[in-house]
Amino acid sequence: MSNQALAPSPSPRRRGRTLAEEAVGSLTERIRQGQLKPGDKLPTESEIMAALGVSRTVVREALSRLQASGLVETRHGIGTFVLPPPAEAPTPFRLDPATVGTAMDVLAMLEFRVSLEAEAASLAATRRSEAELAEMRRALDELERTAAAGQDSVGSDFAFHLAIARATGNRYFTDIMSHLGTMVIPRSRLHVSTPEREQYLERVNFEHENIFDAIERRDPEAAKAAMRMHLTNSRERLRKASAALENEA
Repeated sequence: MSNQALAPSPSPRRRGRTLAEEAVGSLTERIRQGQLKPGDKLPTESEIMAALGVSRTVVREALSRLQASGLVETRHGIGTFVLPPPAEAPTPFRLDPATVGTAMDVLAMLEFRVSLEAEAASLAATRRSEAELAEMRRALDELERTAAAGQDSVGSDFAFHLAIARATGNRYFTDIMSHLGTMVIPRSRLHVSTPEREQYLERVNFEHENIFDAIERRDPEAAKAAMRMHLTNSRERLRKASAALENEA
């Protein structure tokens, strides 16, 4: 970028604008016009000083303001570079638990969990420690106790799945499960009628025990299959219950 390209426009300076503001305006205009494109390295401080006829202090203040505006970034020892406009910046992955509000949302979440947790169960079977296995056992025992007492067992159900994620030794499994929280448990959004509740919980506990047994045996393929079966069955149970409610409406 030549000094001429950086030179301020010949229009008179607006009253009250500081030299730093003039420098910011000049550089911002070059960026917006495409003379300085995303990824381009800005001229050195000395080159900007010469082009704009300002001091080093003014240039540094101007660059600081451009950084604060998100137009450029300074890489120490390398230089200052133009950043992409906010609209072109990549959007970070975000999964908001608050958006999972309907039965269809939970069905979609279960579909997502099949791939995520089946692999987690497989890894847990290979990598789990005795302490991690004991954590799974405690969660299942608490789940059975609360279910038998007619109490809310969603928390202990989630604790079992979270313990499996932790046993993978991969923090990303743990992070995403922790982020999703108890909303991943279908019955947190599903009201099972009293006559069917006991049978429903027996099936769920049986599936959980199959997962636990495979992880305890260190059988990754069996653990993956058991988790896949559990989540697929959960999805089918929720689908049928939702259909029944719609028919009653």
